[in-house]
Amino acid sequence: MQVIFLKDVRGVGRAGEIKTVADGYAANFLFPHKAAEPATPEKVARIEQAHKAREEAQRAEEEVLDKKTKMLHGKRVTVAAKATEKGGLFKGVVAKDVAKAILAEHSLQIPEESIHIEVPIKQVGEHAIALRSKNATTALTVVVQRQ
Repeated sequence: MQVIFLKDVRGVGRAGEIKTVADGYAANFLFPHKAAEPATPEKVARIEQAHKAREEAQRAEEEVLDKKTKMLHGKRVTVAAKATEKGGLFKGVVAKDVAKAILAEHSLQIPEESIHIEVPIKQVGEHAIALRSKNATTALTVVVQRQ
């Protein structure tokens, strides 16, 4: 029997999946626990359409992120942080700090996952980091200044 899972069932299926299971398992476990429902052609079509819409939205989101990444190619971003007299920072500059600086200076919302800093920045000065999206990679210069 084909069923559409409404909840994740360990070792069997995840929510939104369409799978074939034994008739008894569906009737005695999945349906009473509201973990699945019978897969009718209308419900299958609706789920497939929802998957396509989700993929389209994700693809559009990736294209927008690619454009934003390319717009920031070679740009500079300034981050102010508390530092010692010798230039050592009390707290390392991480992707979250860079994302806030990009939003403030360039009015672009970049997800933290796209900002790749190998190790947190712990010194005042200029540092090169990478911005990566699905189809584009670009360099960005982060200028860390003493606050």
